[in-house]
Amino acid sequence: MQDEDYMNLALKMAQSTKGQTNPNPVVGAVVVKHGQIIGMGAHLKAGTPHAEVHAIRMAGSEAKGAELYVTLEPCSHYGRTPPCAELICKSGIKRVVVAVLDPNPLVAGKGITILKKAGIEVEVGIGKEQAYAMNEPFFHFIQTNTPYVTIKAAASLDGKTAAKTGDSKWITSPESRLDVHQLRHANDAILTGVNTIIHDNPHLTTRLPQGGKNPIRLILDTHLRTPVESNVIQDRAAKTIIFTGKSIDERKAKEIQTYGVEVFPFSTPTVLIPEVLNELGKRNIMSVLVEGGSEIHATFVENDAFQQIIMYVAPLIIGGKEAIPFIGGTGIELVQHAKKLIFESIENIGQDIKLVAKPLKEG
Repeated sequence: MQDEDYMNLALKMAQSTKGQTNPNPVVGAVVVKHGQIIGMGAHLKAGTPHAEVHAIRMAGSEAKGAELYVTLEPCSHYGRTPPCAELICKSGIKRVVVAVLDPNPLVAGKGITILKKAGIEVEVGIGKEQAYAMNEPFFHFIQTNTPYVTIKAAASLDGKTAAKTGDSKWITSPESRLDVHQLRHANDAILTGVNTIIHDNPHLTTRLPQGGKNPIRLILDTHLRTPVESNVIQDRAAKTIIFTGKSIDERKAKEIQTYGVEVFPFSTPTVLIPEVLNELGKRNIMSVLVEGGSEIHATFVENDAFQQIIMYVAPLIIGGKEAIPFIGGTGIELVQHAKKLIFESIENIGQDIKLVAKPLKEG
């Protein structure tokens, strides 16, 4: 086996924990000696040992003179766990292969420096693209202090998310809907607007065959119109926060809070997307899945407040000027002013097509 093979194994282990380590990154590690794998591990949850710790513990005394493959630069600071770079030095490992550097200012090359000072051979870059892609939300969060935002929608071939009556069940296939629940499991929070709550009364929970993690539920509701009897208030299935403007019915807010739901009023007349994202950053919410209606989607797009769009396109034509589009709002006047995207991936799911697109970076 080659370096790439061992790193691919570490990457697979890291990928398997996606959605359960937030606000920490997903990391996998493999210890190899004389062509044999003697230790392996993944970071499982924030506050628990890092991937390198699991792998080195499994290797035991055999780690001396071995090689370590790790998907992210070993940490160099004391946090909820001791620094992995020091453990690696003490273990006697002679060579470390790192996929990608950690952008966290507390690390940012310091882990590599510690290893090199200890006389350990270090190589960086094998598996870089895959390692970066699986931790893109973490990198974005560390560098901006705001969550990585994914806008998700299910639409017909002509871009409609509902008929003119508001009916939207079901546009896409069961396979696509299952994939959406995997997205919910992988994100810290799910966000929608009050109109979706009033019209659809969703639970906004994760429903996978093996279970799954329910994301924090976020509702944008300037005037606190969310019905007290709605599922997101009554079911207590996940932490729920309703963001409002400054003028709301205080008695209704208190009643809603008796169900364990947080009502967070901003000091502004309306709920502003940048302010919401800043508040979520303060709460260590690293990733948000936006499952709103066309107006919520339009607001995020107009504010350039998204990092990717995932769209499930069904082989249907709904038609009609009054049918609800994926993006609402007033729109642009000239095509040259359109938001430019780049397709990251296109795949078939069931009878549908799943498109992943990201903003095109100018220059």
